[in-house]
Amino acid sequence: MKCPYCDADNKSRVIDTTRDVQGGIRRRRECKVCGRRFNTYERVMRATPLLIKSNGDREAFDREKLIRGVQIACAKRPIPASAISDLVDSIETHLQNMGRDEVSSRVVGDMIIEGLKRIDPIAYIRYAIVYLGLDSMTSVRDLVDSLLAGDQGEPVRPAAAGPESGGTPDGQPSRKNA
Repeated sequence: MKCPYCDADNKSRVIDTTRDVQGGIRRRRECKVCGRRFNTYERVMRATPLLIKSNGDREAFDREKLIRGVQIACAKRPIPASAISDLVDSIETHLQNMGRDEVSSRVVGDMIIEGLKRIDPIAYIRYAIVYLGLDSMTSVRDLVDSLLAGDQGEPVRPAAAGPESGGTPDGQPSRKNA
């Protein structure tokens, strides 16, 4: 373990170890060279399936990209970081438990939509506008109306919905429009 302060290699000792409920291990360490303390977090790296994008490309699951997309939707909302982390953890675990080599990226997007609907309606609407390709005020109003009516059903996708209609769930322009 490399010290983050003095860059000494393998010169730290473990002071404390705590098991985390998410299956990881948190270790408190002390550098033998500079004497400063730091934390490390270890968790098992399980295989996640490749994501099949709408254009047919295959892409490795990227946890950090998923977190960034959800954080953009949740920006300036009173949502604890732990809620975002829990949502991403549950999506990642679900993908790993599927036992498949490849999964449509639509599956991940739908899980994010459902998770955000439970966490915060405003974040849900922000994400849905990009993810579902809502490109008119009428379609956004229909989404808000269904949310206000307590409709827990599947959001209605316009004919050209999704990332291919102008953006990706992480807020980046799609290759088609870039």
